Amino acid sequence: MEPAAQHLRWRLEVPEGAEAPLEAWLLAQGSTATYREADPPCAFYAYFPPGLRPDPGRLEGFPSIRLLDVESFDDQDWIAKSREGFGCLEVGRRFHIRPTWEDGSGPQGRVSIRVNPGLAFGTGGHETTRLCMGMLESLAEEGKLAEPILDVGSGTGILALAAHLLGAENILAFDLDPDCGPAMAELIADNRDILRHSRPFEAFIGTLEDPRVEAGKPYGTLLANILLVTIRELLPRLGGLAAPGALLVASGILAEQEDEALLTLASGGFTPRAIAREGDWIALLGERGS
Repeated sequence: MEPAAQHLRWRLEVPEGAEAPLEAWLLAQGSTATYREADPPCAFYAYFPPGLRPDPGRLEGFPSIRLLDVESFDDQDWIAKSREGFGCLEVGRRFHIRPTWEDGSGPQGRVSIRVNPGLAFGTGGHETTRLCMGMLESLAEEGKLAEPILDVGSGTGILALAAHLLGAENILAFDLDPDCGPAMAELIADNRDILRHSRPFEAFIGTLEDPRVEAGKPYGTLLANILLVTIRELLPRLGGLAAPGALLVASGILAEQEDEALLTLASGGFTPRAIAREGDWIALLGERGS
């Protein structure tokens, strides 16, 4: 029997200011998780799934960044690795993200979402996820979180779950990454206590061309926490799935790409209505024309 493919972890030295473009590049290479240590020397880590071995030589495009170490490890070590550097955090005005190994219910007045950091993107730890959750909160408070909702590139499904906890009931979430199927199921299972056994969203692994996507249109709200280049590719199809006046919450966008992103949304038929910023990342709210 052949040995199972191993996960890969890079340890890097990343100066301040270089982190955001590096993260965008790593996600494009297939990285499933990144984080920086809080304590000196504040090393930066990137994880890659089994079978994926990016070429370190391509880091030459980042002259200020040094690759310090490359480590391979088996599935049984993944839990310990994924827990490193991940703790509780507050997101937006309503949510509290808590890893599954942490006890407690979180601060009073906040909904505590349990997550198990693993192979899929979307634990609430990244700025883009927090920005999207904040926009969803604002839409819900303004009575503008229109259904049905389509979550494109859902990762763990945390945005779909947040939308449900904010009152939405008709939500479809999907991702290309096979690891996201188990991750979404696990997220639902880990939060049964706050879901009261309801199913917060329907999920599948696939693409926008799946018949289930077509069957659910027209969508009142679209979520796309993915890279700008992918948003640009998918925008014509998203426009065709959106109802007149539908809202698009888009992130995965570097602050330095703001002008490009605004033009991309406008040319794709979505009028920019709001921008949220955190660190080196932004999220945009676009409205579909009639």
